[in-house]
Parts: sequence; C-alpha cells; structure tokens
Amino acid sequence: MKKIRFAVVGTNFITKRFLEAAYLLNQFEFAAVYSRDLNRGRAFIHDLESVRVFDCFDDLVNSKDIDAVYIASPTYCHASQSILLIENGKHVLCEKPIASNLFEWKNMIHVANENKKIILEAMRPLFTPAYQIIKENLIKIGPIRKVNFNFCQYSSRYDNFKAGIIENAFKPELSNGALMDIGVYCVAVLVSLFGKPINISANGYILPKSIDAMGNIIALYNGMEANLVYSKITNSELPCEIQGEKGTLYFEQIVSPKHMRIKYNDGHVEMLPEAVYLPYDMVYAIEAFTNMINGKSIQDEYNRITTNSMEVIDEARKQIGIIYPADLL
Repeated sequence: MKKIRFAVVGTNFITKRFLEAAYLLNQFEFAAVYSRDLNRGRAFIHDLESVRVFDCFDDLVNSKDIDAVYIASPTYCHASQSILLIENGKHVLCEKPIASNLFEWKNMIHVANENKKIILEAMRPLFTPAYQIIKENLIKIGPIRKVNFNFCQYSSRYDNFKAGIIENAFKPELSNGALMDIGVYCVAVLVSLFGKPINISANGYILPKSIDAMGNIIALYNGMEANLVYSKITNSELPCEIQGEKGTLYFEQIVSPKHMRIKYNDGHVEMLPEAVYLPYDMVYAIEAFTNMINGKSIQDEYNRITTNSMEVIDEARKQIGIIYPADLL
C-alpha cells in the first residue's frame, strides 16, 4: 500500500505526540512541517533530511507531493488553513475543536465535499478501543437515565496567568477556553453515545478580560439527563458515570477511558475488559483517518458527531456569554 505523505502545521507538544503515534503506522510518511519560525521548524525535525520545512503557509498549500496535513495551530486558524489545504488537494486531520463555531465547520465540510477530500476532527476518545467497550456494554445497564461526565484539569499556565503572564491558552482571540479546550471532550463523547440533546442549560465562569475557566452543561433527552462538568483552574479525580435502571457504568479519564466497570443494583460489580492501548492513543484517530483516505471507511458518522457537538458548544457559549472575534466575521 502506498504511503501517505503527511505534513504537520505547528511545532508544539501536540504535534510531537501526533508524530510519535503516526510513526507506529506503516501507511505514514513524515514529509514536511510548517512553522512561522524557520529555525524552530528546523529544530523540530531534528535534521531529518527527507522532511522539508516551510515558513510560508502558501508554500505548503501549493506543494504537490503532500497527501494529507495534520493541523495543530490555534483554533481560530483551523477553518482558514483547512479550507486552503483542501482546495489545493490535501486531506485534513485537524485538532479539536475543529473550528471556532458551527458556521466555520459547515464551510469546511462544504469545501471538503466539493473537492472530494477527507476532513476529520482528531477527537481521540471516539477512536479508542475503550470507547467501543463502553458502547457495547451500555445495553447491560438498562434504560439510561443520568449521565455525569467530568473533566477538570488544572492548567499549568494558570499560575502564569495569575502572575500577569498571559499565554496563548488564556487568549480568547485564539478561540480558546475551558469549554473549547477540555469541555469539548465531554460534549463529543455525550453526543456520540446518545445523539444531540433536546435542549441544554449552560453556566460558566469567565476570567476578567480572558477565557472561560470552568463551566457545566446540563443536557436533556427524552427520559435522560446529562451533566457535563469541566474546568481549567481546578482538579478532579471523580470518575465518569452512566446510570441505567439496572446499574451504573463507571470509567475514569474521558479522553482515554480506563478502569471501566459496571455496578449492578444488587451490588455485584463487573469489571469490563481493560482496553489495550498502543503507546500513543492518538494512533487510533490517525489510523481511522488514513483508512478513510484509502476508502476503507467513511467519515460521515464522525462528521455528524462534530456537527452536533458544535451546535451544542455554540449554544453553550451563547448562554455563558463567550464570544470570539471569529464569531463576528
């Protein structure tokens, strides 16, 4: 099978994780990196002679020997960069959240469909073996009535923020914030398992002249309620739980679920199979993306999840009062 020649946009720790995962796949070939700083780009590739470094985005866009691009730039760049790349013959795997808002995402899908290219959000949990185990075992707990998803992770950059040093993670003009950064995982997993809610109620705390730092979303379904809790300024070790009439399914770490178990109403506990992860869990999303490029699977299901998730996030931002410059274009 012909290798897929990838370029990456960005030289941050997320891009490094992508490469560590991608190298596990036989279909992958690292061909180029884009960085606004040429020296930083060169340092990133560690003198790999076969990998080109671009400091002009148009040069990457116009490169004819790149098949696909992984985008890990700030969120506000995702739509414009993806559209340019797709219009010039590249498939795109884009970090979450894939766009600043639903309007941008719909434009991205439209361009991808017109150009017959793949556009996919790298929403890691949806591609992991653990996620499949959770889906397959939901039937055991009967009709589902309540869902509690929790992702609270203290940001190391918050200390700098309190000291007056404002890093990118706390800049709203980049379409950042707790909802977009980590709450999006809770939303995507909820929507993928149960579909789009009938309606939501959202609350959050916005730091002065900065991003939303924490929040919660209550999502209502027919006969079911979900509570999503997320924060960048506190920590929590509470497990996620899906409560059914026959028992409750628990798991830890919504991004890479583990320690999955069902506690039935009679007190019996069933430990679900522990998912066997390859060293880097991003590999599953990359593998799905390459399979889509090779025609082995389709992206429609995942793009529907992204669409529904963006609708929920847009409504939550509206209720909380989170507005980005990208919303005003």
